[in-house]
Amino acid sequence: MLESSPTTLTPIAEYFKVLSEVSRLQVLCALKTGAKNVTEIMEITQLKQANVSKHLQILAQTGIIKRQPQGVSVFYEISDPIIFDLCELVCQSLSVRLAQQSQQIKQLENSALATSDGLRVNLGDRR
Repeated sequence: MLESSPTTLTPIAEYFKVLSEVSRLQVLCALKTGAKNVTEIMEITQLKQANVSKHLQILAQTGIIKRQPQGVSVFYEISDPIIFDLCELVCQSLSVRLAQQSQQIKQLENSALATSDGLRVNLGDRR
């Protein structure tokens, strides 16, 4: 069970803060299919080298990815694949919320049309 003390919640907040950056999510998506070097990540994400390196460093410090030296290259890979389960849960939740909002908008539009049609009928009767 999750404790509500700041000591317990701070690392969780930091973890989510790392995931709150679009470029870092792009890097994670690039690594979903397996280990890659900086050049491969740059090609997939279309991000600049300095940007990719900065985000890789942050992701590695958080323990979300790990570095694997191979000869003169360094490959990066996901160290905890549960990250994708977490992202999938968020995507599902957002999808449900968007569907609900879309349904509410349709209901409001239908209600507004019905009210508008009713006003036209009433105004027409007075003429």
